[in-house]
Amino acid sequence: MASSHFHTAHNSPPPSDEKTRFSYQIKSFMRLWPYLWPRAYPSYKFRTFLALILTICGQFVLVGAPFLLGHAQDLVDTAMKADSLGPKIWLGIFTFIIGYGALRFFSVFINEIREYIFSPVGQYAQRQVATATFAHIHSLSLRYHLERRTGALSRVIERGIRSIDFLFRFLLFNIGPTLLQLMIAGIAFWIAYDMSFTIVALIVVIAYIWFTVATTEWRLKFRRIMNEKNTQSHARAVDSLLNYETVKYFNAEAREIAAYDAAMAGYQEAAIRSRTSLATVNIGQALFMNGGLVVLMIMAAQKIVAGSMSVGDMTTIVLVMSQVYRPLNILGFAYREIKQSLTDMEKMFALLDLVPDVRDKPHAKVLNIGGGAVRFEHVDFHYEPDRPILKDVSFDIPAGTIVAVVGPTGAGKSTLSRIIFRFYDIASGRVSIDGQDMAELTQDSLRGAIGIVPQDTVLFNESLAYNIGYGTHEARHEDIIRVAKAAQIHDFIMGLPKAYDTQVGERGLKLSGGEKQRVAIARALLKDPKILILDEATSALDSVTEQNIQSALAQTTLTQTNAKRTTLVIAHRLSTIIEADQILVMDQGRIVERGRHEDLLSLDGLYTELWLQQQDGSE
Repeated sequence: MASSHFHTAHNSPPPSDEKTRFSYQIKSFMRLWPYLWPRAYPSYKFRTFLALILTICGQFVLVGAPFLLGHAQDLVDTAMKADSLGPKIWLGIFTFIIGYGALRFFSVFINEIREYIFSPVGQYAQRQVATATFAHIHSLSLRYHLERRTGALSRVIERGIRSIDFLFRFLLFNIGPTLLQLMIAGIAFWIAYDMSFTIVALIVVIAYIWFTVATTEWRLKFRRIMNEKNTQSHARAVDSLLNYETVKYFNAEAREIAAYDAAMAGYQEAAIRSRTSLATVNIGQALFMNGGLVVLMIMAAQKIVAGSMSVGDMTTIVLVMSQVYRPLNILGFAYREIKQSLTDMEKMFALLDLVPDVRDKPHAKVLNIGGGAVRFEHVDFHYEPDRPILKDVSFDIPAGTIVAVVGPTGAGKSTLSRIIFRFYDIASGRVSIDGQDMAELTQDSLRGAIGIVPQDTVLFNESLAYNIGYGTHEARHEDIIRVAKAAQIHDFIMGLPKAYDTQVGERGLKLSGGEKQRVAIARALLKDPKILILDEATSALDSVTEQNIQSALAQTTLTQTNAKRTTLVIAHRLSTIIEADQILVMDQGRIVERGRHEDLLSLDGLYTELWLQQQDGSE
């Protein structure tokens, strides 16, 4: 399990250069294609294909509808000049008007049918990406989670998932179809009227898009600052609320509120700048849009006077360009949101690209658990290269025995449990279980054979039954009651109004430290592991409850088949481990003494010093 160096979960970070970064974002967007075109679901492929076909058809319908209304107006104009409205004229007028209305309705109908067809695909893509991201985050090593704020991380995931839906909607069904509609309109103008109308329409739209993109890009810096401040304030709020008790302990409510208000003040300032700068974009867009319509109408008026165009043609041009402008009216918003969505998606895919620093090898084997013997051989470990934690640590825990580890705070005791669970890889040496090198095993099979009662028990905001039953996948209620009795918590639970259905609150805040530890003991008993780690498992219990629970802990050394369980006890109270088969005394990352309780006392060393200190404290 040795490694030459120790590093955080990593990947190649998104490039900082704007051009390269945009290329990276486009590649990130293309990674969504397998979710839109899933191999396992041919029906979803058909839905995506049909949605695109309907989108294209809808644009032809939208461009064609104004031509019918133009023809209707020409017939009305002809009838007025002839001062006669015969049946054929009326039939033609009604046909064109009804056709115009029908095409307008049909375009809306096509859009809604497209939504009906594509919606399952879009939701499937969001669900799959969300699940993949959530699963990947769980696969990342403990080091990564200790260095990240949960609030900020959840925000990145939330925005990333939301960006997928936005990008689908706007790129596939808004911006893309609008550009297609412009192309169809340009060709229609060329064929029906004159190439000059096509050129002017294209110039106006291109100038409109250029102005919108340029001014929106200028505004994006305010948007970025606003999002950063929003993330900071959200992370600050989550962090503060998760540490609610600590805030109360130190009367720090005013301090927390001031810090949150300062974060919100930065958001407020950026939001004001973002909103006021929007006026510049709106004014410029209106100028290009209406100026373009004026130019086209003047050109049409000249043609009408010259006799080469009709009044209905002017109506057609205005309606077609208005339809093109309508979706472009939100181009600034769309461009900004698309760019932000690409950034959010980039951050989410950056999470997916993170490589865990603890990984299964390509051909990792499943642990073949026997008695559960654990061996450390010359193990060195550090969290940071310049801060060694374990130095040449070697010891055996024979199958079915109890080995205790004691020592001053910071000696490296709890690090042993994290290494056995393989939350971290060691720097050098070897750790094995039943002779099998831990580095060659799958993490899933390894952790399935190990149970733990941690010093700091964190519970889900669920019922007591759920938290105890978390020890195994399919816990029966009678098994939950059995282990709760063994952990001396059944009577307490039955005294609650909702008994085992009682909610424990976020992180178990509704329970005392001792109650949470007894839930953890019950959970470990339910898992029935071959190897058990007790990490100061009774540190939060009073002395009477501790004595009562010692019998329960003694039972934890037996599996449900009554076979002896391999147990590692990390202890603060030495009175809890005097019956251990072997006691390891650690100091500054090394094992300085080892032996049974009586043997260690006879050495008159560090263990004796710790024992006498605790005896004096108990007296």
